Amino acid sequence: MKTGISVIIPCYNEENNLNRGVLKEVDDFLKTQKYPWEVLICNDQSTDNSLKIVQKFAKSHRSFRVLDLPKGGKPGALWGGIQQAKYPLCLFTDMDQSTPISELNNLLPFYAKKYDIVIGSRGNQRTGFGLLRLLGSKVFSIFRKVLLKSDIEDTQCGFKSMKTDIARTIFPRLEVIKNIQGGQGWRVSAYDVEMLFIADKLGYKTKEVPVLWQDEDTSTTKGDQNAKYLKESKRMAAEVWRVFTNNLQGKYDKK
Repeated sequence: MKTGISVIIPCYNEENNLNRGVLKEVDDFLKTQKYPWEVLICNDQSTDNSLKIVQKFAKSHRSFRVLDLPKGGKPGALWGGIQQAKYPLCLFTDMDQSTPISELNNLLPFYAKKYDIVIGSRGNQRTGFGLLRLLGSKVFSIFRKVLLKSDIEDTQCGFKSMKTDIARTIFPRLEVIKNIQGGQGWRVSAYDVEMLFIADKLGYKTKEVPVLWQDEDTSTTKGDQNAKYLKESKRMAAEVWRVFTNNLQGKYDKK
């Protein structure tokens, strides 16, 4: 690949993950690649020491930039990075590196086959997922597929890439981004569903590629994970339903 890639990493209370060296893992891999690259770390108003840690790392690593953004949740952090990206392709990847950055090499070849968006898929074997989450993900997948007539198996994997100009076309159309821009700061955990649905409606070609995934998240400063999961599950179901009703009303039709 000769075009270059902007790696966008949302950051919210990632102190423990940062202290185990995830940014060095990202840097060590990217330094071995032949294409131009940059890493944009998008801080979502972390309340622990994450911002200080990433700023210190970026000072000694010239290809890393830190964006300290207004509160906007994960989609807001991604949008902040997309707007600042300087290369034609962008990769979204989670700070915990549950899908290692090296899986990028499995995604990139598909751009030569005229795909516009190439996303990772965790499959059914998700090491570190508890029974509740495995069951919940299966129910969510069935619910989403029935309502939205989608062939994508895993919309929620955090490892996604797309052409940067397409990301700049799609993200402003997302309900969560519209609300952030309106000052409401509403956060939805299933923004990926709407993003991929809009991409399909606009005629962009998406490829889903299996990637390695194992839960590596060691953060302890994001709140009660079980309570958070139940709350997010309700939001995700509501989000899928909203995308379904928006589509019936023609809100995603080309204009």
